[in-house]
Amino acid sequence: MPRARSTGEPWRVGVLFSRTGFMKVIEDTQLRGTLTAIDEINSAGGINGRPIEPIVYDPGSESSAFGRYAKKLMVEDGVTTMFGCYTSSSRKAVLPVIERLNGLLWYPTLYEGFEFSPNVIYTGAAPNQNSVELCRFLMESYGTRFFFVGSDYVYPRASNRIMRELVRNNGGEVVGEQYLSLRAKDRDFLPVMREIGRVSPDVVFSTVVGDSTTYLYQAYADSGFNSKVMPIASLTTTEAEIGAMGPDVGEGHFTAAPYFEGISGARNSSFVELYKKRYGQDQHTNMCVEASYFQVHVFARALEQVDTLETETLRPVVLGSEYDAPQGKISINLSCAHTDLWTRIGKANRQGKFEVIRESSSRVDADPYLIGYGRSLVYG
Repeated sequence: MPRARSTGEPWRVGVLFSRTGFMKVIEDTQLRGTLTAIDEINSAGGINGRPIEPIVYDPGSESSAFGRYAKKLMVEDGVTTMFGCYTSSSRKAVLPVIERLNGLLWYPTLYEGFEFSPNVIYTGAAPNQNSVELCRFLMESYGTRFFFVGSDYVYPRASNRIMRELVRNNGGEVVGEQYLSLRAKDRDFLPVMREIGRVSPDVVFSTVVGDSTTYLYQAYADSGFNSKVMPIASLTTTEAEIGAMGPDVGEGHFTAAPYFEGISGARNSSFVELYKKRYGQDQHTNMCVEASYFQVHVFARALEQVDTLETETLRPVVLGSEYDAPQGKISINLSCAHTDLWTRIGKANRQGKFEVIRESSSRVDADPYLIGYGRSLVYG
């Protein structure tokens, strides 16, 4: 139960993103997206006259630390709503805490699906909003022989299980599959490159995350592979990772995501301008920044209506709500607490951005359990 508030007392919320460790490259941008939205709301007068006060902890890229800080936020700091987590491992560390103490976690990251919690609002893409269309595009454009490489934790293995089903049930084959430590360095990818050269796939599908993403793409480039012939396709490589590896290294590779910095529209233009004004003209937005940003605004609108942080009162107002996000209008799906998002495929260019080469004509309803799919790429 939230603490009683006197008039003008801030709305205290928790924020859990890593500013240190091997996940800093992407989680730091999620922190930025969250704080950008909070500052924007506070500058406009807050919510019902009260500012949002973020209580920020750095779990240091350690999944267990997310769970410990979530408990600290709820037990010691009196927080019931928190924004955070990138990896599925960190989300799963927070989940028992948030459920036991009846809080509300806003999770702004794509993930493997097949989960539902009454204490989580999922604002990143589910597999039907990225994996399905990416697989279709790759098989149509490059071929049917896939090589999987991922970081060794929950999300890559579960995501690859879904992609493997899509590939095999549509006439393709997985010719290799390797996993590396979340702390993998450049030398660890050399044997992977040798195996890729040996089996010669049509596509490399990556679920590598964090700093290791840079090492993967650099090893690929150093091995002399050609993105025009055998690209790396990913669900996890954003503008942040492209910036870290260098646009020349990332050029020509693909990512499926609801949002890229370069999409057209006045709403996105104003968002990008706001972000760059705060963090520098050389800083790029990405899908994780955007989800972290819009979910705070969705939260704020619901809080304005109910004027309480009590989960049982706040959550029903969040479900079914819509928001004009930078990616386009989104909605929190009433049936599953995931977000109806746009589907896009982007190709990285020399400017460190993604050129959108395919996109849905409207937002795609969240289907985290892939109920609407059979065993093929045909929906229905």
